[in-house]
Amino acid sequence: QAQLVESGGGLVQPGDSLRLSCAVSGFALDYYAIGWIRQAPGKERERVACMSSSDGPTYYADSVKGRFTISRDVTKHTVFLQMNSVKPEDTAVYYCAAETRPLWYGSTCPEYNYWGQGTQVTVST
Repeated sequence: QAQLVESGGGLVQPGDSLRLSCAVSGFALDYYAIGWIRQAPGKERERVACMSSSDGPTYYADSVKGRFTISRDVTKHTVFLQMNSVKPEDTAVYYCAAETRPLWYGSTCPEYNYWGQGTQVTVST
């Protein structure tokens, strides 16, 4: 049974940097697709960043391209989202997710079957 636990959220100011972490267990992190999804009040869920496998193809939403970076450290069983030059529009609950089903092998942004509980990021002066 896979488990994902996010951490690192909080209150930051515009222009700051922040790194979100997602501790994973119960599956081989290097072989499966991972992603970060956010949901802001009054808005639909948005796929922020996706990665198909270790060092595999990535996807970034236009709103975060050039500012956010998704990565993983398989030795530490952790997924990261590096957030630079944050904006008030980045305020949302951020979820870490993983896809372990063989049907989705090789996909960059699949329908994830495991999700974390989410961590709140608030960007405000």
